[in-house]
Amino acid sequence: QLQASGGGLVQAGGSLRLSCAAAGRTFSRYAMGWFRQAAGKEREFVAVINWGAGSTYYADSVKGRFTISRDNAKNTVYLQMNSLKAEDTAVYCCAATRVAGTGDPNDYNYWGQGTQVTVSS
Repeated sequence: QLQASGGGLVQAGGSLRLSCAAAGRTFSRYAMGWFRQAAGKEREFVAVINWGAGSTYYADSVKGRFTISRDNAKNTVYLQMNSLKAEDTAVYCCAATRVAGTGDPNDYNYWGQGTQVTVSS
């Protein structure tokens, strides 16, 4: 029901925009989050955007570089990633929750398949 796309290979300092498209149900009343998992590491919270006014929260590691947004009419969430670093390399996936502003993956009910982001240094 959630499908992430937009990943790829980019040089350090570059940008990518990830998209998370929802199908089969509307997620306008869900908070939508992005998580990432690098090889050999645990899954890490990246950002979340709430429903309604769309307040946002970010992991400290991406604050000021990444921007999460949503278009409810398109049932899509975006993650604009700027000033990418090698340590941003990971599989990125999106997820949906009814718990506002949470970065705890256990709070998320719906998960999409990820998209690989590779940043070369």
